[in-house]
Amino acid sequence: MRYYLDSIGCRLNQAEMEALARRLLAAGHAIVDRPEAAERVLLNTCAVTAEAAREARKRSRRFHRLSPGAEIVLTGCYATLEPEALATLPGVGRVVANARKEDLIALLDPAAAEDPPAYELEPAMRLQRGAGGGHTRAFVKVQDGCDKRCSFCVTTLARGAGRSRPLEAVVDEVEALSRAGYREAVLTGVHLGSYGQDLGRRAGLSELIAALLARTAIPRLRLSSLEPWDIPDGFFALWEDRRLLPHLHLPLQAGCDRTLARMARGVSTAEFRALAARARAAIPDLNLTTDLIAGFPGETEADFEAGLNFVREIGFGHLHVFPYSERPGTAAARMPGRVPVPERKDRARRLIALGETLAAATHARFLGREAEVLWERGDRAPGAGRRQRWTGYTEGYLPVSLDSRQALANQISRVRLVAATAEGLRGRLLAEPEIAGSAGRLSSPLGSRFPARDRCRG
Repeated sequence: MRYYLDSIGCRLNQAEMEALARRLLAAGHAIVDRPEAAERVLLNTCAVTAEAAREARKRSRRFHRLSPGAEIVLTGCYATLEPEALATLPGVGRVVANARKEDLIALLDPAAAEDPPAYELEPAMRLQRGAGGGHTRAFVKVQDGCDKRCSFCVTTLARGAGRSRPLEAVVDEVEALSRAGYREAVLTGVHLGSYGQDLGRRAGLSELIAALLARTAIPRLRLSSLEPWDIPDGFFALWEDRRLLPHLHLPLQAGCDRTLARMARGVSTAEFRALAARARAAIPDLNLTTDLIAGFPGETEADFEAGLNFVREIGFGHLHVFPYSERPGTAAARMPGRVPVPERKDRARRLIALGETLAAATHARFLGREAEVLWERGDRAPGAGRRQRWTGYTEGYLPVSLDSRQALANQISRVRLVAATAEGLRGRLLAEPEIAGSAGRLSSPLGSRFPARDRCRG
């Protein structure tokens, strides 16, 4: 069959859709890039905000308009929490809760129900990367669910208790992705820092990262998001291997201790400040990014101003900002002191404006320096000629663009950073880019430190 796959929300949702695409390709199905060409449409939904839920309904209706004969299959967090609301949408044939997501392939194609080992999926991985144009990074799900109870978070209700994939399965998947030509793997999970705790692995995530660095040839390994309280002593020593990229996304959510306490975040501003200092001391050129919620119940203007000052003090490289959204079933939804919606949106705008200032300062800090960029996308450059405008990311996840006639997709090249704005950096090629498929060897001086391993995850 012809499938169209789409995802809303977190990188974990994206990782799940990427893994499902590989399974479908391996079973002989086709993945199309337009819903109107599909016989079956799959959407992995999100419920983290009311806007994400609205977007799921909007996309489902749009898919039905574009392909009225296709069956629409909805899964994910919103499909888990409000299946009845989605089942009545036009064209929806099935609503599959997160608890049954592992069985989704069996529901769609019983003949492909058995989960093949990673090495059997390698041809599908290669095909998937080659078809998408931008498939240079792979999101690898290593963990699902969460045992924490942040007062605003609906994900625990939708995803259940924390559970980890076996270490060997993750290592095998990342090595298979590397052999298939992926240049970067991003480890993902609902609560990534809890990896391995349910398996009795005391070192948990540290052990997994060390195994991936030692036993796979993936040129670049990145972490998606880590809660501040999950980072043990000695964790930052892992960055001595420079394939582990200097970018940490540490969700703060609020820069005020009163608000953090109501959020049940389990961290104070003083603890976060000390953690950021330790990370920056250990990891050269670290890009530290975060999530923030504006207008949480009980947040006064003084609380918000204190939070602004703390965010400015830490100097994040990027802010991912949400106005607070009541989610049924969470403790925060029952709290008094609701901030009016217009005020939440205004505070979010002020945080976004601060984020643009901080991003511009972060980009300017790297101006004139060299970086290695993994190129992900090429579009026609403005003006005449056959030049393309290539966009990609540095080791620290800073966006870079340049114009070139060379085919740079899925290649790592060394550039000089020659211009900076709040949106990103402009680069100039310094050397021939790495040839994709070179078994993990980098063309830059970094490459000689990390040769390809003999053996064969975000």
